[in-house]
Amino acid sequence: MAELTELHAERRDAALYLTAQLKLELAPAVEDALVKGLAVHFVAEAEVMRDRWYWYDLKVGTAYRYYRLAFQPLTRRWRLNVSNEPISGTGLAGSISQSFENLSDALAVIRRQSGWKIAEMADVSTDARQYVAYRFRLDISQLPRPFQIAAGNQAEWSMSVAKQMRLTADMVR
Repeated sequence: MAELTELHAERRDAALYLTAQLKLELAPAVEDALVKGLAVHFVAEAEVMRDRWYWYDLKVGTAYRYYRLAFQPLTRRWRLNVSNEPISGTGLAGSISQSFENLSDALAVIRRQSGWKIAEMADVSTDARQYVAYRFRLDISQLPRPFQIAAGNQAEWSMSVAKQMRLTADMVR
């Protein structure tokens, strides 16, 4: 289960930054798969969009955060990788890695997404109507193929949250 409890944007320096707070609880099937050594991937996405009445809304900026959570049975520790690029099973070079004693500490990092640069202020207009579209989901496409097939039919494996937030003039000036 995922629920968004806080979402706000602020201007710092020459960029727009996002802070999101999630209430994230893993389903028993997901937690069981983690304990058995399966890595689970999460994706957070933020898009800054400008309203247009004559066409689709214009995408001003897009930012992604990818999370890979895994249990290391030999050390009995949890490893969390965070990256701005997709994390493949073998390519962890572009990610920041942290180890944790327990699952709740690792999930706390995923729950609190702060200081996340989502757009340059040069791209954000001060006089147009704009909004931020935020999405967070469990990425089952990163699971091994047999798990993808099984997880596609189970509600415990579908975890996502989405919200839009209108940008005010104070946020972009």
